[in-house]
Amino acid sequence: MDRISGLSDDLLIKVLSYLPTKLAVSASILSKRWKCLWMWLPKLEFIGNSRSPSAECKRLRCFLHRNLPLYRAPVIESFVLKLYGARFKPEDISLCVLYACSRYLRELEISYMTDYSNVSPSSLYLCRSLVILKLEGNILFDVLGMVGLPSLKKLQLVQVKFLDRGSFGRLVSVCPVLEHLSVEFRGGFDDSMGMITVTIPSLQSLSLQIPSVGILDGLVIDTPSLTYLKLEDYRQLNHSCLIENMPKLVEAYVDVSFSDIESLIGSITSVKRLKLSSEAVYGGGYVFNELEKLKLCVGTRYASDLLVRLLQDSPKLRVLSLFEMDHKLSNMICWNQPKTVPKCVMSSLQVFNWSGYIGKPHDRDIAVYILKKACLLETATILYDDSYTSKYEMLRGLSFSSRASTTCKLVFDEFLY
Repeated sequence: MDRISGLSDDLLIKVLSYLPTKLAVSASILSKRWKCLWMWLPKLEFIGNSRSPSAECKRLRCFLHRNLPLYRAPVIESFVLKLYGARFKPEDISLCVLYACSRYLRELEISYMTDYSNVSPSSLYLCRSLVILKLEGNILFDVLGMVGLPSLKKLQLVQVKFLDRGSFGRLVSVCPVLEHLSVEFRGGFDDSMGMITVTIPSLQSLSLQIPSVGILDGLVIDTPSLTYLKLEDYRQLNHSCLIENMPKLVEAYVDVSFSDIESLIGSITSVKRLKLSSEAVYGGGYVFNELEKLKLCVGTRYASDLLVRLLQDSPKLRVLSLFEMDHKLSNMICWNQPKTVPKCVMSSLQVFNWSGYIGKPHDRDIAVYILKKACLLETATILYDDSYTSKYEMLRGLSFSSRASTTCKLVFDEFLY
């Protein structure tokens, strides 16, 4: 202990910063000198949940109210607050955010799950130093008046609530340098997503999860700097959808249920890696000139037609992976092989994978077609689900089929969920 006490305050604070905040604060009882060291920690994390004893939750609330105002460091690199259960109230969140934002706060993460009404931490809208913001749960966005987050580069929202249909648009509009945006919208029947508008020139990564229920006016995406897109839209009814201006897009993960995907397909043709699940097939006129890796869900009704279209439109495809999301819901209709062999199958396709192979007739027809026509194929990996069809029947049906590539290695193994 004497040797530790001989260290400088700066070094002791650095040592304490590697500990959870609760332990670092507990160290204050070691000596008078250590009593105030936690007040200089660059990162603070406070966690309370309904499973914690009532006395422990009460102590945490008292600590936040009484001791947080004593914090002395001029800069807070990271402030994490995770409060769950009825023992924590909206004013607890608001007070903590107010104190944190009064410093030069760089990163703020709040998770608030409770039966109490939503909290609206309005002070964070004026935090000009904030670079990363992550919010989850019972948090109400009422973006009104003069607000601005000029330094914010990463915004993550999970199941938060918006005051009205324009709140989301107003929020992203005051983030002029935003680079990464991830939003998982709430799925209640009374929840209004309004018009989801993402028009951000600086945005590089976008992830949107739109539930099957809720009030949605439409979707607009205009992001010329985007390199990564993840769009999960589970609404089966068509809605206004305008997606454009993604010339730098490299990777996309798309899972959509609506039938009109023309605007979407037309905006992602520059991708090199694409994971796609769609209930619809797009029309002609598109070419994926850069696409090298395609992962396609074959559980949807028109997946076989979509596969043919993508093979025809992807002249440089090297890796083709097929997968099932849910075998119980799989309803792909029969395979109609293309009249002419797609260019990529003959000249570039090297790897073929199938995860969750069931062995239905149309599954077998697709796999056999790839094996027979892919001249440069190096490996074909079939991960089968033997709960549907006998392993030996599936193996015999594929292993005895002819192969265009004499060096192709066929790997056949059980699919593990």
